[in-house]
Amino acid sequence: MSNLQAAENQKLQQEVVLPQRTTRKPRDYQQVSIYKDVNPLDWEDWHWQIKNRICTKDVLSQIIKLSPEEEKGIDKAKGRLSMAITPYWGMLLDPEDPTCPLRRQAIPVAEEFIVSPHEMTDPCAEDRDSPAPHLVHRYPDRVLLLSTDHCAMYCRHCTRRRLVGDHEEKEENAQNRFDAAIEYIKSNRKIRDVLISGGDPLILEDDALEDLIQKVRSISHVELLRLGTRVPVTLPQRVTEKLVNMFKKYSPIWISIHFNHPKEITKRCKIACDMLSEAGLPLGSQTVLLKGINDRPYIMKKLVHELLQIRVRPYYIYQCDPVRGTQHFRTPVAAGINIMEKLRGHTSGYAVPTYVIDGPGGGGKIPVGPNYILSQAKGKYVLRNYKGKIYTYLE
Repeated sequence: MSNLQAAENQKLQQEVVLPQRTTRKPRDYQQVSIYKDVNPLDWEDWHWQIKNRICTKDVLSQIIKLSPEEEKGIDKAKGRLSMAITPYWGMLLDPEDPTCPLRRQAIPVAEEFIVSPHEMTDPCAEDRDSPAPHLVHRYPDRVLLLSTDHCAMYCRHCTRRRLVGDHEEKEENAQNRFDAAIEYIKSNRKIRDVLISGGDPLILEDDALEDLIQKVRSISHVELLRLGTRVPVTLPQRVTEKLVNMFKKYSPIWISIHFNHPKEITKRCKIACDMLSEAGLPLGSQTVLLKGINDRPYIMKKLVHELLQIRVRPYYIYQCDPVRGTQHFRTPVAAGINIMEKLRGHTSGYAVPTYVIDGPGGGGKIPVGPNYILSQAKGKYVLRNYKGKIYTYLE
């Protein structure tokens, strides 16, 4: 560990940690004036949730007290990645506190429209590594298939904000728009792993999603099929019996779910995750390290512990990508290393994800963490453990 890194870690450890509200019980939607007459069956209908997303300042101001920064941000957030919040998520927001971790992820603020040096439109160079429409091929044996550019909610730290958001569709016929991507996968026998993401693939109707899954599953050399989604967190009503029964037909399917804060793990979210787990779908979580939201070790530890309780294995913590307009979310890398230092050895191994930086310009995921090797010579390693004690390993 360098002297600079050690100094940054020491500073982070010495900072006063203020308690952060993590009350997870959502407000009763029928006690909010605009939803008081909503039928419970409608509230549980994911199509109703999508149709009634909160997209305007007037509607949101009936649910929470907006701050001036939020009002400015909403006024500016037009076109692609404009504000869209499910009513379900709206009931989780703290109505008085603009620092609420769920408010900050969902509501635009004025800082979002400040572009900082080194920020990029496509920080992971996905467009450069796209051999066919809707497909990204960076690693030798796996590809990313972008199934849609829509989500249930538009997170303000989105790394694909160049693609994702509510806008007019200008795509070819839905039945054949993935044909070139599927043919590319078929023609490259090195590809054994396909990740279907977006946008969010669970926003697709069951039939459309099944059609895509079936096409991928029919390729003989594809061994692993994964889905990347945030829907169980932002729209858990979407996880229906019909959907999970469809998934079971194409088992095994691994699902990576985007969780950022313990407050997201509600009883309703747990029901959705239970349905997926009990259908035999292994679940993992991918978390983005976000300043003022989850950048304290005690918050991240609470998150990973609660994820394990709902049978979701913590998989990755991502350093927030340098995408345009997200400087206010990014932490020092030292903050992520400090979190890993407080997890490794201090909790179950299953609760310890891998902290990665997605190399700007298309470098892929690069693991970053505390340095436990103090020195090495021929056949000899000097190591420190999680308590800082020194050990020598002889080969």
